[in-house]
Amino acid sequence: MAEAYIVATARTAGGRRGGKLAGWHPADLAARVIDALVARSGIDPAAVEDVILGCVSQVGEQATNIARNAVLASSLPESVPGTSIDRQCGSSQQALHFAAQAVMSGTMDAVIAAGVESMTRVPMFTPNALPAKAGLGTYMSPAMQKRYPG
Repeated sequence: MAEAYIVATARTAGGRRGGKLAGWHPADLAARVIDALVARSGIDPAAVEDVILGCVSQVGEQATNIARNAVLASSLPESVPGTSIDRQCGSSQQALHFAAQAVMSGTMDAVIAAGVESMTRVPMFTPNALPAKAGLGTYMSPAMQKRYPG
């Protein structure tokens, strides 16, 4: 079995809600990190076979496959796919595991694993509130509400 290696890392500066990163669309923020990662690693952007991006709150500006939107906002070729992962607080960690598994299985050679979240633009618990405010019901089915009240 092949081994997977982390060959480069990149991230934004730490931010706080309403801070210096608040004006950045989450896809553009992730794209900037992807571009920095590609530059640091020296890899040919066309050699990237997938971008796997973890995101907890996949609603609003972080919806509609935030990973693919980040790829399109980056300097990667349009042919590079993007896959969004939602495993709540473990989303980015799961993205890393999926990327490593793709390399270790021999399916892919170069995968970017990352995460993105804008707590200013998509506040915590947004997925819970939006459907009800729009008159579309709640995020939990009646059976789930019965099993997990409150």
